[in-house]
Amino acid sequence: MVARRYFLRDDNRYGCAESTYIALKTIFGLPSPEDSSPAMVLNGGIAYSGGMCGAITGAALAVGELAGHLPRDQQDAKKLARATIQKLLEEFQKQFSSDQCGVLIPYQISIPAEHEKFIASGIWKTTCMRQIEFVVARLALLKDKNVWFGLD
Repeated sequence: MVARRYFLRDDNRYGCAESTYIALKTIFGLPSPEDSSPAMVLNGGIAYSGGMCGAITGAALAVGELAGHLPRDQQDAKKLARATIQKLLEEFQKQFSSDQCGVLIPYQISIPAEHEKFIASGIWKTTCMRQIEFVVARLALLKDKNVWFGLD
């Protein structure tokens, strides 16, 4: 899986949002899938703030980009993208009890010492990876453009 290959690198180059964004752009066949720069500040719940899980925010970027390539007008594409991410949020919250990074992991990663503990703990290899895989698996079906039309 693409997300796993990027997220689990030994150098920790790509965070949750970036790995999810790259994986979905690759699956969707979007341009420049290796460019994770739009998602880099979204890791750790937006700039390590503990907010919305980076797997979700990275996915939202990719879904918005994909919706923009659909043969629909801008307003319809936005409605479709929002409906898709709203459904993902429901499923994610049901599965993990929260969509907030600060609740999902027991570290305040905005504090450098806490971030070091987070990396050393390996929780990102298990807990965070599970969340990324959940999101990517749910949204991978969107590569079939007909799946979108069932959301109207």
